[in-house]
This record gives sequence, structure tokens and C-alpha cells, in this order.
Amino acid sequence: MTETPAYVLVGRGRWAKKIQPILAAEGRTVATVEETRQRSSETTPRYLSRLSKSMKASRAQIAWLCVLPGPHVFQMIQAALEAGLHVVAEKPWYGSEADTERLQGLARTRRRLIAVDFEYLVHQEVRKWKEIVYPGTGMRFGGHFFLSRPDHTGIPASDNLGSHLMAIREFAAPAAEVCELQCGYERPGERTVWLERSKKRVASIDLLKGSERIIQDFIREVEAALDGGAFPFGLDLALRVEHELKAYTRNAVQNLFTPS
Repeated sequence: MTETPAYVLVGRGRWAKKIQPILAAEGRTVATVEETRQRSSETTPRYLSRLSKSMKASRAQIAWLCVLPGPHVFQMIQAALEAGLHVVAEKPWYGSEADTERLQGLARTRRRLIAVDFEYLVHQEVRKWKEIVYPGTGMRFGGHFFLSRPDHTGIPASDNLGSHLMAIREFAAPAAEVCELQCGYERPGERTVWLERSKKRVASIDLLKGSERIIQDFIREVEAALDGGAFPFGLDLALRVEHELKAYTRNAVQNLFTPS
């Protein structure tokens, strides 16, 4: 796009309050839609219509859905697409394959982009992994993501934080076996991923280093794809991440209760 796009933030919580000043500092016009919940007396078609009209009235080009994940997000994406907007949604993605394909089909018809905020995939060191080690055959992938603060989302750390780790694996080393994923709140802060070969670490990334402007870099990645360019951080990736997280968790539980 020749001009910088305008944004509408859907939601009024903690994440919206963080994204708004970042976008404003980057010179982006930012509007908000704060009344995002479906009213008890409101049918789904009327809710979608109201939300879509509110987004369209903002005159924005991109809707950033600053809300917690869940079925309501699928409706919000649909409303944004029907309003003619591109969409940024938050992880983790809880949509089924049918939900995902339906929304992707609508996006293709409208020639719009659906991006998922896997912001660590624009980290310079993660990009280097993509260039050097992809697909990671014969390697093992591990990661830790610990936040010192309490949980503000109500989402299990394995989903909320683990989705970042699994997204890195799916993006840069999808053939690597997952050997360890640990996530948690109220623990000494750490955001690290590594690759092993023959039980020895051969590469590691401290995600806290070099991530000072990672949201800004993600914004530029989204905007560069608005005219139809390749964009790897969409619903396809989000769905794979969700499937792989479930598989890893299921296997970890089975191994925990399987006699050695």
C-alpha cells in the first residue's frame, strides 16, 4: 500500500491499551470499537451486522481483535471481513478445521488478509533459523516461556505461552521432534528456544534479546502483505500450532502415566 493503513481496535482491555499507543507512535490512525459482546436480546445475524457496521464506520483498513480467544473471535473475523477490513487476531487459535476453512474462504473471496499475532516469528534470530536449519530434520526442539507476572487472561500457560513456542518450531524447524516445552506464570522471566542434535544443544535463542520492537516489526510484516504478498502467519499456521500443542500435551500425559 502507498499510504499507511488505519486501524480499528476491537476491545478495550489490557492488550488494546498496549497496542493503541504503539500504533499511534508509528503514525497510524487508530479508532476503537469497545462494545464487542453480543447482547442477550441480540440474534447472531444482528450482532454481526452491528459489529460490521461499527468497524466500517471507523474508516479503517485493518481490524485488530484485542480480545481473548474463543468462538466470539470467529464471529468478529467474519464481521470484519464483511466490512471489507483486513484482520489481526490473537493466538491461541481455537477454531476447528471447518471454522478455519470457512473464514479463509471468505477472506479469499473478499481479497483480505487474516493475520495471527505470532510476533516472535519476526525475531531476527528466529528468521535466521528459518534460513539455516529449516526444516530441522534430525533435530529436537525445546523451549521455555515463563512470565514473572500473574495470569491476566484465564488461558492456560501451555496454550497462551506455549503457542508462541510451537509457532517458532512450526515456522523454522517443523521436522524437529519436540523434546521439551515448559510454560508458566509467576516464575522468573525466561523466553528461550533451542535445538538439539545427538542430545547436545546446537543452537539457542533468548527471545527477550532483540525483541524491543517486535510488535512494530510484526505490524510492518502485516502491512507489507496487504496487497496480496505472501504472509506465513495466518490461520493455516495457527491451526497447525493448535494441533501440535494438543498432540504434545497428550503424549506428555501418556508418558507420565506409562510405566518405564
